[in-house]
Amino acid sequence: MKLLLTAVNAKYIHSNLAVYSLRAYAKEYRSQIELAEYTINHRQEYILSGIYKSRPDILCFSCYIWNLDLVLSVAEEFHKLCPEVPIWMGGPEVSYETEAFLREHPFVTGVMVGEGEQSFSELCEYYVNEERRDGIKAEERPETIKGLAFLDEDGHMVFTGEREPIDMSTIPFCYENMEDFKNRIIYYESSRGCPFRCSYCLSSIEKKLRFRDIELVKRELAFFIEKEVPQVKFVDRTFNCDHKHAMEIWKFIREHDRGITNFHFEIAADLLTDEEIAFISGLRPGLIQLEIGVQTTHPETITEIHRKMDLTRVKQVVREIKKNKNVHQHLDLIAGLPYEDYETFQKSFDEIYALKPEQLQLGFLKVLKGSFLFEHAKEYGTREGVWVRLGQPSAV
Repeated sequence: MKLLLTAVNAKYIHSNLAVYSLRAYAKEYRSQIELAEYTINHRQEYILSGIYKSRPDILCFSCYIWNLDLVLSVAEEFHKLCPEVPIWMGGPEVSYETEAFLREHPFVTGVMVGEGEQSFSELCEYYVNEERRDGIKAEERPETIKGLAFLDEDGHMVFTGEREPIDMSTIPFCYENMEDFKNRIIYYESSRGCPFRCSYCLSSIEKKLRFRDIELVKRELAFFIEKEVPQVKFVDRTFNCDHKHAMEIWKFIREHDRGITNFHFEIAADLLTDEEIAFISGLRPGLIQLEIGVQTTHPETITEIHRKMDLTRVKQVVREIKKNKNVHQHLDLIAGLPYEDYETFQKSFDEIYALKPEQLQLGFLKVLKGSFLFEHAKEYGTREGVWVRLGQPSAV
């Protein structure tokens, strides 16, 4: 029995934390799980050939907004070649509107909805046990595995129910052989969920903010430092939403710094305390970099997207940190948010550019399935583009 976890990343230097976490959690079936990582720059034929040569018994894909079209085209062609192989998908881009998705793509066996670690592990158990015996006991059918969506033999939609949020400390550390990650960015999460409810973000609908045990986090960060990993990017949605958690980690990496590893954090600048700013000002240049999602400075838009932000404090913090010239600051803006037009977006740009961050990233709004903006797209007059969905009320 071979289960193949397939990721299609945006760039070669990226790694897919999801598939590594799934394999780590399903440790009992580790010998039967293989990983395959590609990028959106690979041709469909190349990915299809690689998967076909792997001869999987079960094929699983990790799906995001940047790879879904390619994933679906590969999966459909693979199904033509190997119709007997179940194809499962998971990830934020397929966890919502699952019935419509499954009916539109009948070659997909089912979807792992939401967090996948437990669902994937139990799915492994189901298929491995199926291989070992004749017939399937009723209590061991997929209907008993929570977090799955699929169409039954009669074409009826089946959703087996939501799972409780996973205890993050139960997820094994997924970085073992660092040779697999040579010249690639390491992604790490010490928390899941977000205390905020920004209408464009999927983290706004997660039910619970959870943290990994801090002693586990310290041991794992020590591993990265010892291995002299060039960069570790925390994927925590708002890293500094808990002052104690953030400070413990920042103090640990300062105390164990070897002058090589850089740590990237996404933060809310207006939540930084004077204590934290003073601490950050004393760090080795290049030890950390901060990504600050401003998104817009237009008051009406800030209100409409349910964003909680003290813009005056954000500007103050960015300027204060910049004085010390030891931290790379990466500020983000989103074009296409509700009630922002060319003029107001230009004002947002000018205000943030004036802060002179080391990097200013301009992104177009991506209306993600499951988000508040997606659910209210018609009210905002959103139009769907060829490649991504762009918000169009007073469009930028």
